Amino acid sequence: MQRIYDTRAGKKVDLVLREPGKVGMYVCGVTVYDLCHVGHARTLVAFDVIVRHLRARGLEVRLVRNITDVDDKIIRKGNAEGRPAAEVAECYADAMSTDMAALGIAAPDVEPRATQHIADMIEVIRRLEARDLAYPAEGDVYYSVAGFPSYGALSGQSIDDLQAGARIEVGEHKKSPLDFALWKRAKPGEPAWESPWGPGRPGWHIECSAMSHRYLGDSFDIHGGGSDLIFPHHENEIAQSEGAFGSFAHYWMHSGMVNFGGEKMSKSLGNVVTIRRVAETHDLEALRLLLISVHYRSPANFTIARDGAGLAVYPDLDEAEARLDYFYRTLERLDAFLAPLAPPPAAPPPSDLATNVGAAMDDDFNSAAAIGHLYDAFVLANKLLDDPKAMPKPERQKALAAIARDARAVGATLGIMLRPPAEFLLSRRDRLCVRRTIDRAVVEARIIDRTAARKAKEFARADEIRAELKASGVELMDTPTGTAWRVAG
Repeated sequence: MQRIYDTRAGKKVDLVLREPGKVGMYVCGVTVYDLCHVGHARTLVAFDVIVRHLRARGLEVRLVRNITDVDDKIIRKGNAEGRPAAEVAECYADAMSTDMAALGIAAPDVEPRATQHIADMIEVIRRLEARDLAYPAEGDVYYSVAGFPSYGALSGQSIDDLQAGARIEVGEHKKSPLDFALWKRAKPGEPAWESPWGPGRPGWHIECSAMSHRYLGDSFDIHGGGSDLIFPHHENEIAQSEGAFGSFAHYWMHSGMVNFGGEKMSKSLGNVVTIRRVAETHDLEALRLLLISVHYRSPANFTIARDGAGLAVYPDLDEAEARLDYFYRTLERLDAFLAPLAPPPAAPPPSDLATNVGAAMDDDFNSAAAIGHLYDAFVLANKLLDDPKAMPKPERQKALAAIARDARAVGATLGIMLRPPAEFLLSRRDRLCVRRTIDRAVVEARIIDRTAARKAKEFARADEIRAELKASGVELMDTPTGTAWRVAG
């Protein structure tokens, strides 16, 4: 049985589906006014892994993830850059798609954009008006929170407590400080659409209520997003959707934030690192591994330090990439061991790896524990590869075949180790050469010199060359097919 942590319940619960075998899921996407950063990656990677596991368990998942393409931030960005808001949104929506693909995040089944569903939003607002949960005011339309007594239940706050800390901003015409905008009247130079209340544009919260209803119906299984959206965004979605349709998401799931030096990553703090900035120095699969190496509900640390030249370096990411290197090297060794076996070992039963990872992921998608089990399995694999006498030959072959098979299945669920090992390893070697100013051509030439020295039985000279390369950060590996090399991580 799949267990999940339901934010509204405040505890782990069994996942009971509305329709057996099928999962309807809505995840709040990105407001496309700038390049995506590590915080965006945190949420979208977390839910990508969740969806991958549910599908691996045989469930049919319908994932809807929206794009907010009309918003105050988008409008301000357009004004600052001297181009239409729609052009800004299109530019950064394309960039987002590119970045998500580079992170191995599968595209959602449906990716609706706010501007394509204005009519749906107007219809939801009209339903709320008919139930006395919305009222017009000077061209705006507000939700009347007083008419929804359970407001605050998701975030664990009472209306009275929220009321005490709220106020009405200048230019707002709402009846209560807690009321929030469903529709905003048109302002000069801003995008606008016709509506029963005059020209304007939707508020932020209403788009998710309208689009989740459009593609998943009155009620669906899981609503997800970052924990920063619990209040007010998801609280407002509940008020809108339950007010309009009587029901909404059955379970609520939220991912943790990214911390920089113990602080949340945010533009206001000036510590935002874009996905593209990370890709300049690291493989993005390492970023993915870093983010899933902690439980999806826990904060993920992303340390930024400075090197001797004052350039930003990322120690946590370096560590994650080194671990990924270990994973790929182990896979490469397993492949090399299994390839010449004829006939190959009979299909072994599931290894402890498959069993342990399955149990970890069934318990609220514990990817951190899953990665720990993967590491343990690879330690065992390397031990068996290094010591042919560790167990009888047939059992050893079957054990290694099972680990190789199940490790790749685990990788498919976590979204890692999906490339041929050599592709990752050579790419990482090239990046490290650049970072450490190692000349590949010089290394290759010295390896040729060493090979010649060994053939001439000048072993002292060969050892000198190995030591020289090691001092520069280059490690040599002599194999039956020749000498390979890597940059020490």
